Order: sequence, then C-alpha cells, then structure tokens
Amino acid sequence: MRRSMLFCPANNPKLYSTAPLLKPDCIIFDLEDSVAIEEKDSARDLLVEAVKFYNYPANEAVPEIFVRINALHTPYASLDVEAVVSSGLSKIRLPMCESEESILALDNLISELEDKYKIPSGSIKIQAAIETPKGVLNAESIAKASERVISLSFGAEDYTNCLGIHRLSEMPILDYARAHIALVCQAYGLDAIDTVWSDIADTEGFIKESNKVLNMGFSGKSCVHPSQLEPLHKVFTPSSHEIEKALHLIEQFNRNNEDHSGVALIDGKMVDKPIIERHKNIKKELTHEN
Repeated sequence: MRRSMLFCPANNPKLYSTAPLLKPDCIIFDLEDSVAIEEKDSARDLLVEAVKFYNYPANEAVPEIFVRINALHTPYASLDVEAVVSSGLSKIRLPMCESEESILALDNLISELEDKYKIPSGSIKIQAAIETPKGVLNAESIAKASERVISLSFGAEDYTNCLGIHRLSEMPILDYARAHIALVCQAYGLDAIDTVWSDIADTEGFIKESNKVLNMGFSGKSCVHPSQLEPLHKVFTPSSHEIEKALHLIEQFNRNNEDHSGVALIDGKMVDKPIIERHKNIKKELTHEN
C-alpha cells in the first residue's frame, strides 16, 4: 500500500535513522527542491552512504524507499540516477515530468546503469510526478511509456505556479487535473498519489482533502510532516464497518448466486458483480494492512 509518502530532505543525516521509525508506507528522500544547489553533491553522497550503512535494500523493516531526483534538464539528474542505482535502491521519483520522451530518456539512462552495475533489467521503477499543465494533458502517454512506470503523482504547488495563481485550500480548478490523473492510473493499473498539504497546522483541512482524493480514485498522498501520517492512514484504511460489510456481502453473494447470473438479492437489495468487486478490493486492502 502507498497511502503515505513522506518527504525527507536527503541532506539531513538524522532522517535516515528516524524516518523509518515513523512507519510511513513510503519514504521519499529528496535531492531536488529541499536541497540547495551548493549541497546537491554532498546530499547525493550522504544518500549513498546512508543506504549502505542502514542496509535499506535488504532491511524488511524499512518502508518502501523512493528518491526524488533533480529534473532531467539539470546537470544533477544523471548523477542522481547513478547514485540511486549503484546504492541498490529501486524507486525513482521523476519531477516535472511532461511527456513520454522524459520517461523514455530516464528509462534509457536506467537501462545503461542496470547493465553497468549488473542489475537485472527492469528492476528500477519510476514514479512520474505530474506538476504542469502539459504533464496533465500528457498523463496517458506518460503512464504507458515504459513498464518501469508504477505510479503517477500530482504536484499542485508547481501546477498552480504554472497557471499563475496562488494555491488555496479549496480549488475546484485542481479537480480536472486530479480526476484525469486518477482516471489514467486506474486505466493502466498504476497508483495515483496526491499532492502535499503544506499547512501542517490545518489537520481538519488535510483530512478533508484526503477524503476528497480518496473518493476521486487516489491511492494515497504525499506528506511533508510526520503528524500527517496517522490521519492519512486512517482515511485510506477501510473502517471496521466497511470491512464487516464487505465480508458479509461477499459471503452472501457467493451463497445466494447459485445460478451464476451475476446478480443476487442480499438484505433486500440487488447486488451485482461490480459491487462485489469493489468490496473485494476492501478485503484486499485489509489483507495488506495486516
């Protein structure tokens, strides 16, 4: 499950030991926005050494690790990618992804490095960050550009900057971008990860937005502070009532649908296969959580 993706600046040594203890579903060690230009090289070196020291790739107690590299047009990107691949990590978050060409360029670079470091072809996966209008419009071609792509994430801060507007807590203009990204992810079997909520003090607003994107089809949300993890996990984890209902409907459907018609009368309501499939997904989430 990727309900939560916690951003951690890659130039902060303390976070390599403390972040896993917070139990996010995923950690994103950031080499991009949170690291000043003069610290790019040292942050990259620290990442490699910390991964080696804590043995992240082989440590089952550590959450799933992503690394947000610098944008492909910068002089840091290729060095970032090589650091990730050589360290044994396998998940890269590509910022400001706008086209299929961006994915293919990263794919080619990764393939060269997999060969160089004797890593099985296709091992390194990509999360494409959709943060511009062009990226939103090209989301489908990005999603199917490579089998390495496992998820798309939405970045509202850069997106609103591109539109020349300020980000507010309630912004209907973001709904199209979110809906389009979620739809593409559902169509291609990818995880859809929503944008960060920067106002750490506004927990109520964070929970409201989390519920909204859950019902738009998102798998989870990026986080900027540990305090956001517990409420986010609660939103994206089925409640006991939802679990009981799902198990009850699945059991009754299997029992009452003897003619295999795809429709059964349960508790006075007609229930068909799409409803059952939705509740099987809840059961699957429960299994992952346990």
